Amino acid sequence: MRRWVLHPRVTLAARVILGLVFIAAAVPKIGDPPGFAKSIWAYQLVPAALLNPLALILPWLELLCGLALLAGIWLRAAALWTGALLLVFCAALGVNLARHRPVDCGCFGASAPKTEAQRLADMRWVLLRDAALLLLVAQVWTASRKAERPGAGDPR
Repeated sequence: MRRWVLHPRVTLAARVILGLVFIAAAVPKIGDPPGFAKSIWAYQLVPAALLNPLALILPWLELLCGLALLAGIWLRAAALWTGALLLVFCAALGVNLARHRPVDCGCFGASAPKTEAQRLADMRWVLLRDAALLLLVAQVWTASRKAERPGAGDPR
């Protein structure tokens, strides 16, 4: 099983999926920093002074991570940052779910207006999606770690 999970093709697929998801998430936010700042504000977890800097920096970090994963460069750093971002996103969603505060995740820019029940259901699905993406991050991290060790290419 381990050999299959760490197969180079599985790693490539994980990198491509993660890279495309993060690029697709970054582009609309880069084009609409005020809208993304509103999405961050809706979570009510960040001081007001940090809203604009986060709305400007996070999408570019997502884009850089996505491009690095697609290009196959800085894989450990990209996996680390991608995993950290996903953990923060999961924590923010989890806190608001626990508070029964429905928020639009803002993952891919602004979305159509929804009812409270629809947003709560969406938040649960987003948490599941992010958990699955974290598994892909773990795969890329583990495979890139193995590739960096001396003798990792040894077929024995």
